[in-house]
Amino acid sequence: MNEMSRIRNSKTEGANRPPESRGENRETGREQPRRVEMRVRPTAPILPPSNIQGNALLVVIAIMAFLACLTLGAVTMVRATAESWQSQISREITIQIKPEDGLDMDAALKKARDVAMTFVGTREGTIMDDSATARLLEPWLGSGLDLKDLPVPRLVIITIDERNPPDFGAMRDLLKTEVPQASLDDHRTWVDRLVSMAHTTVLIGTGILILVFTAMVLTVIFATRGALSGNRHIVEVLHFVGAESAFVAREFQKHFLLISLKGSATGGALAAILFAVAGFWQSSTRATPQSDQATALFGSFTIGLTGYLGIFATMLVIALLTTLTARFTVMKTIDEIDVIRSDPARSDGLPNS
Repeated sequence: MNEMSRIRNSKTEGANRPPESRGENRETGREQPRRVEMRVRPTAPILPPSNIQGNALLVVIAIMAFLACLTLGAVTMVRATAESWQSQISREITIQIKPEDGLDMDAALKKARDVAMTFVGTREGTIMDDSATARLLEPWLGSGLDLKDLPVPRLVIITIDERNPPDFGAMRDLLKTEVPQASLDDHRTWVDRLVSMAHTTVLIGTGILILVFTAMVLTVIFATRGALSGNRHIVEVLHFVGAESAFVAREFQKHFLLISLKGSATGGALAAILFAVAGFWQSSTRATPQSDQATALFGSFTIGLTGYLGIFATMLVIALLTTLTARFTVMKTIDEIDVIRSDPARSDGLPNS
């Protein structure tokens, strides 16, 4: 009984409601069909976010970014090593005394040091004793040397003020007068060679970077034209119905910007990790033959904050070049579409997109 009462009450309430609330027409009394709710289809990008061409381009950009960052890091490392060598050589000069019969070597070494220390710009003079000289010759002549039996020159190392160096010409003349067996080496030849080597290395690295960037730009051009070839009908329809060229170019620009950011970030991160691992290996294996040989050949593998900032800047430059190249390529293709539309006979003279 209770259930039947609730049904009658619901029918009575429905009958008492106004026709508009029941979906009925006031004039005919018939129930109107309800309108179907309209749903807006979500928009999709002009280019698919991931396809074969995009994945291949991402790998190529990652490889080129790795090579570019590796070259930049190597140039930074070599420059830092050359500047360190140059600074160390510039801080010292060497007085060499050749042994002769009847020469008191110890007295000659002390006299040469005292003569050098009389000049303004010298800071400290150190006479290399027999044990230090033997250690210098040990890689070539072996251990257990008796320098008294060998005509080995002896050295005096003079530390100088780099900002206010002494008069090397006057020092050389005075040494020749006071100690005829002495000769002064101010290392200018070695400094000039190191500077030339650093400049040559920078030029070679810059040339390699230019080649890598050129190859990357050409690759992006071909990849963009390939993407346009697969989606040319979409571009033409959008262009013909009134879509602005800037809008179409902006869509391609976003697509290739995302690819270039992923690729350059991957390549730059791999290069940075490689330098970090090499620096850690060098620091953890210090004073071993392998590490000493690597340090002698390549210097320190640490590129420092400047090198890592350069890697980050290279990543941004690669992304910018890729984006601008994609935009210019799309704008040129749209111009070709306009030329063909205005004069179809001229389509034979245009390159295939």
